[in-house]
Amino acid sequence: MTTQSSTTYSHGEPVKIVRISDRQKELDKLPPPETQRWVMRRKAQVVAAVRSGLLTFEEACQRYRLSEEEFKSWMALLDRHGLRGLRATRVQEYRPADERTEGVESTVE
Repeated sequence: MTTQSSTTYSHGEPVKIVRISDRQKELDKLPPPETQRWVMRRKAQVVAAVRSGLLTFEEACQRYRLSEEEFKSWMALLDRHGLRGLRATRVQEYRPADERTEGVESTVE
């Protein structure tokens, strides 16, 4: 939400002063909605925004085009393993073995 006020200078031209709300300033600090490369810092920022009430869970999923499952996994990994748990290259180390092999058929008979 923005607020506007106008002032008239001595030469008669009105000037609009636009103030960005605090919420918008905080939203502007988040990763851009078109983010495609999700590094651990960006994931943590979005999780923190939801937990602080800046964004709702649904707003975060919609804004960043994330599935509910993916976003919930970010929250769970952050809770269980801290910031390092959000590293994409480390996902298999932090997931239980049954989750890593789920849906993979064994080739050994």
